[in-house]
Amino acid sequence: MTHELYDDSRITAMGLFTEAYAGVSGRLAAQYAEHGLSTVEFEVLIRLSRSPNQQLRMTDLAAQTSLSTSGVTRVVDRLERGGLVRRTACPTDRRSSYTVLTRSGQTRLSQVLPGHIELIDQWFTGLLPGDRLAEMLEALRTIRDAVRPEATAGAAGAEPEASPATGRSRGR
Repeated sequence: MTHELYDDSRITAMGLFTEAYAGVSGRLAAQYAEHGLSTVEFEVLIRLSRSPNQQLRMTDLAAQTSLSTSGVTRVVDRLERGGLVRRTACPTDRRSSYTVLTRSGQTRLSQVLPGHIELIDQWFTGLLPGDRLAEMLEALRTIRDAVRPEATAGAAGAEPEASPATGRSRGR
């Protein structure tokens, strides 16, 4: 094999993406732990907070988080024991249930989010000028939609409208 094969820019792009994701994720995980949450618990809480009526069907929550149905059940069990979420029956399908963010869950998120946003700004979005951030968001959505079309399962719309305050998309 030739050396040029190893220098393929597609391999470089994947490597850089993986390294950047791992680095940012590690910094965020430490901050979640300060608030008694794991990365996946935070992901469940933030997805619920950004969903219509702050609730999702368990199957949609599993799809959005890439967890198996048993995996999401275990996470929801832990969060429910902590009072951060509760389960409710689906009125139209007895086989389904919803996970709903509780007031305690909202409070915990409000404690985590200022530091979370600060870290995102410091180690991710704040490193990019606005036009490059918009381009990156578009590129990431294109990739996400191709590899995980179920990632917005249960969301009110595929891409929520821009926030009036910031002009930035509130999309996942």
